[in-house]
Amino acid sequence: MTQTSQSLALAPAHQLAAAVSNPGALGTIEAYISAVNAQPMLSPDEEVELGRRLQQGADLEAARRLIMSHLRLVVSISRQYLGYGLPHADLIQEGNIGLMKAVKRFDPERGVRLVSFAVHWIKAEIHEYVVRNWRLVKIATTKAQRKLFFNLRRMRPEDGQTLNPDEIDHIARELNVRPQDVSEMELRMSGGEFALESQNDDEDNFAPIAYLSDEGEFEPSQVLAERAVKTLEGEGLESALEQLDPRSRRIIETRWLQDDKGLTLHDLAAEYGVSAERIRQIEVAAMKKMRGLLQSAA
Repeated sequence: MTQTSQSLALAPAHQLAAAVSNPGALGTIEAYISAVNAQPMLSPDEEVELGRRLQQGADLEAARRLIMSHLRLVVSISRQYLGYGLPHADLIQEGNIGLMKAVKRFDPERGVRLVSFAVHWIKAEIHEYVVRNWRLVKIATTKAQRKLFFNLRRMRPEDGQTLNPDEIDHIARELNVRPQDVSEMELRMSGGEFALESQNDDEDNFAPIAYLSDEGEFEPSQVLAERAVKTLEGEGLESALEQLDPRSRRIIETRWLQDDKGLTLHDLAAEYGVSAERIRQIEVAAMKKMRGLLQSAA
């Protein structure tokens, strides 16, 4: 973390490999990009050889070299999506996932360079990430809506002004969709964002999280918590009791699950012909087993 960007540009292969899933691992995004740009490019013959080694022998070293040599492609593509307000490191991370999927499916015998094949997979992963995270409420749920979302983002005025009817009709014709589809997506994209939680500890600073929750009987988290308790007290408890041997179950039921006063250790000791201490040991072991069963069922 204390190394300079210049030294990180010459980072060992294993260090950069670890940063593929977490670009911030090299300290800063600038350091990561410097390290990526320092990776050697592969010649067409090297790429074919590595692709064959991966395809025929599952050679992980070949896969690593193919991925490392194309990380700069992910960085380049990810820059096209900076306008969505998402962290550059996260965009790169998602793009790297797409690159790894492309390398796994790469067929060197088709005569197509990996760079051409990987572009689709990298963009697909970044697209999905943008759609999932750009708004709290998902704005595009179908493939057609996602296509409209990205095209409309590109065609909207840079000043962020609302589209007028003529612009909507023009975009609809260009994208071969209905004007009402453009209007609906434009409305979703124009919605403002705000934080649910306060950005500071000021008690007088009320954020939406403070007043959006319904404290009534139908508040979701409360309903779920009560439902979980009822399940543990009913089905969960009965299921745990069934896992005990007959003697342990009777000890627990007569000691703890009686509506009136239950039996004592000495009562049960006399019933089973053992000492009260032995009954206590059985009770402790049974309670421990039931706790484990109830926790796993929670």
